[in-house]
Amino acid sequence: MQFCDECGSMMVSVDGEMVCQNDDCGATTDRDDDLAERFVSTEEQGDSDPIETEEGADFEGKPTATDVSCDECGHGEAWYTIKQTGSADEPPTRFFKCTECGHRWRGYN
Repeated sequence: MQFCDECGSMMVSVDGEMVCQNDDCGATTDRDDDLAERFVSTEEQGDSDPIETEEGADFEGKPTATDVSCDECGHGEAWYTIKQTGSADEPPTRFFKCTECGHRWRGYN
């Protein structure tokens, strides 16, 4: 990832050169190919991709939520844990485990 020397905004690769994403700046520079070899771009994660806490995770003793409903048994209480699964400017994901049947699911704010 390269940042603009003029304004500090993130730059993107366009036709072999780096272009500042800040419309007011518009600075360009040569692409630093040394950086490109050290970093790998990955595909964006979709909603269908599984993100779960560890299978043996101990939810007992974690905070409980009473504003949820288990899809498996309909119980209205679940333990939960919070993890930041997206970028820092996105809300965190809550992972739930039903206190009655143990069914697990995730919720988004």
